[in-house]
Amino acid sequence: MARLRKTDWIAAGLRALAQNGPDALKAEPMARALGTTKGSFYWHFAEVPALHEAVASAWAENANTALFDAIEDAATHTAALRAMAQRLAAPPDDDLYAQAEPAMRGWALSDAGAARAVSAVDAARLQAISALLSRIGVSNSEIAQLILAAAHGLPRKIDGDPMGTLVDLVLALR
Repeated sequence: MARLRKTDWIAAGLRALAQNGPDALKAEPMARALGTTKGSFYWHFAEVPALHEAVASAWAENANTALFDAIEDAATHTAALRAMAQRLAAPPDDDLYAQAEPAMRGWALSDAGAARAVSAVDAARLQAISALLSRIGVSNSEIAQLILAAAHGLPRKIDGDPMGTLVDLVLALR
């Protein structure tokens, strides 16, 4: 068996968080899930709160990568706004950071480190949405907040394209 790296533990932490919430971020159950011992955990982390910090930080550093890639890949600012809004509302199933997001947001209600991570991610998203709207000619900053709030409030799996409809409505009103 290959030696586990710190990044393996962090990825396992993100999976555990996504599947079972923050209470799953404990050394022994994670070691069992990884097929190793707690000693491996403590080789990489002095204590469980250090894992919590590492998971929250990794999520904050990577949660927007695919979203911002969607913006860069779009042909127009309108297409970029639509792609970002749709990905926020319905992320792909293979995106570990998107899978962990609902649990991260729940955890942020009771954990300062998770709250800082969510705040940083949301600030970057709000800035990106605001910039796209500005390039399209929409100057009301509350519209960006509305799009972000709507994306976070929608169920992960939903019929139709409500975010696309919201973006179309915003664009029609400009």
